[in-house]
Order: sequence, then structure tokens, then C-alpha cells
Amino acid sequence: MTSPRARRPRPPRRTGVAEIDRQSLVGEVYMTSLLRAQLRLAVIVLVALTVTVGALPLVFLQFPGLNDILVLGMPLPWVMLAFGIYPVLVVLGWLYVRAAERNEQAFADVVERS
Repeated sequence: MTSPRARRPRPPRRTGVAEIDRQSLVGEVYMTSLLRAQLRLAVIVLVALTVTVGALPLVFLQFPGLNDILVLGMPLPWVMLAFGIYPVLVVLGWLYVRAAERNEQAFADVVERS
């Protein structure tokens, strides 16, 4: 049986970013700036991905002779799609994560200073 006087565990201390209340003016400005930076980054990555992947069909249309080139028994466009796009996706993902972490670190630094 538990005693009514049993000590309740303390909630964890809130510091830095956790103290920003989105309802306050400063919190709203900080959160809006972080969300805009993250959205801008996401749009840049999306545009880069769309241009990269979207340009491949145009390349295949402009150079129909690529279908005649065989690499390991497969037409070159299929090889480009299968093995060329994956490294591009990995690099874009890596760049996105690094930039997002930089955004969050800059946000945390601003919050800690204020």
C-alpha cells in the first residue's frame, strides 16, 4: 500500500528550448523562424530531387541511342535509374540532415543566449 505522503517525482527541469512557450511573443518568433528555415531547406531539397529525377526522362528522350548501349546486359537508362539515382538520394538526404541539424543548433544557441 502506498502512502498518500509519498513524494512524487519531480518533473524534469526545463531549460533552453523547452522553456520557449509558443504562445509567448518571443517563443512564436523563434518557432516561426525555425519552421521557416526547415521549410526552406525541405523545398530546396525537393526542388533538387525533382530536377535531378525529372531530368532523366528528358535526357532519355533527347538521346534515344542510349537504349542501344548495354551495361551488364541492361540498357543504359535502366542502369542510370537503378544505380545512379540511389547515390543522389543518399547525398541529398545527408545534406538535408546536416543542414537541419545546423538549423536546430543555431536555434538552440540563440535560445540559450537569450
